[in-house]
Amino acid sequence: MFGGGDYQEVGRWLRNFVASHAKRENPRAEAMVDDDGSREGRSYGVRLKLGEEVRPPASNPPLELAFADVAAGRGGLAWCAALAERVRALAREFRAGTGAQKPA
Repeated sequence: MFGGGDYQEVGRWLRNFVASHAKRENPRAEAMVDDDGSREGRSYGVRLKLGEEVRPPASNPPLELAFADVAAGRGGLAWCAALAERVRALAREFRAGTGAQKPA
C-alpha cells in the first residue's frame, strides 16, 4: 500500500476502496463519494446506495473524510482496516432494513 497522491487520485482510490468493501456485504451496493463544490481539494463525503435506499440517509451527514487523512491513511493497514469496517457496517444496514440475506 502507499500514501500520498493528489486529490483526484486519492478520490479514485477511495471510490474503489469503498465500493470493494461495500460489495463484500451486498454485491448490489454502490459507492457514492462526493468530492465537488466546497469539498473539492479538502474532503470527501461517503454514502452507499442500494436501489432507492441511501446510507447514511440523506437526512444525516455522510461519512466525512478529510483529504489529508485519506491520502496519509491509505498507506496504513490499520487505518484501511478501520475504514473498511465503517463501510461494511453501513452496507450491513441495508440488510437490516430490507431483510435481504448476505450472499454465501
